[in-house]
Amino acid sequence: MSPNGTDAHRTESDLPPLVAQAVTAAREAGFANSCRPEQGRLLRALAGGAHARIGETGTGFGVGLAWLATGAREGVRLVSAERDEARAAAAGRLFAGHPAVRVLHADWTELYRHAPYDLLVLDGGGQAKGGPPALLPGDPGEAADPVRLLTPGGVLVIDDFTPSADWPPLHRGEPDRARLHWLRHPALRAVELPLASDLSVILGVRTPLGTDVPDRLSAPS
Repeated sequence: MSPNGTDAHRTESDLPPLVAQAVTAAREAGFANSCRPEQGRLLRALAGGAHARIGETGTGFGVGLAWLATGAREGVRLVSAERDEARAAAAGRLFAGHPAVRVLHADWTELYRHAPYDLLVLDGGGQAKGGPPALLPGDPGEAADPVRLLTPGGVLVIDDFTPSADWPPLHRGEPDRARLHWLRHPALRAVELPLASDLSVILGVRTPLGTDVPDRLSAPS
């Protein structure tokens, strides 16, 4: 989700029909925090590489999910989890005619029941992205576990970062722990990808079990 992501689609003249429908639903409900078009186009491209299953946290009104569904191959299943009952219901209605898409009214941890995924998008205002340490495994504050959620070679997308010219990247003057968690994750080969001057995402590919991943990254030269 991005602040004003819904309105950012206003200037787009070639939206896929399903995305346009989702944007309209979000706008009519006064929901501003959909993914931005830059994110959507990336999701559509990545969805085309999935072979069996795509997952998403934080459905909202289904804008990001519509980008994913538009790019997915025939036969690929999509599962998205949304905590808010009204949003989940609205998104469910939007995708009622798309049997490959399932919207769950549930916390993001419900996605573990449907894993593994070829592509997983962590959206939704911080759900599963990492934060204070969880008290128990599976706690909603816990960061998602790519080993349990992704197929070997599966792709993880963590969105809504602001590009940083510093290393380590900073947040409010301190090392950005959430960003570093993913960039240094031992199960991922990860990189930060700028999409706009004020927007970036982290892309991570799950390494095969046993592959050695350095625990420290150097700043780009």
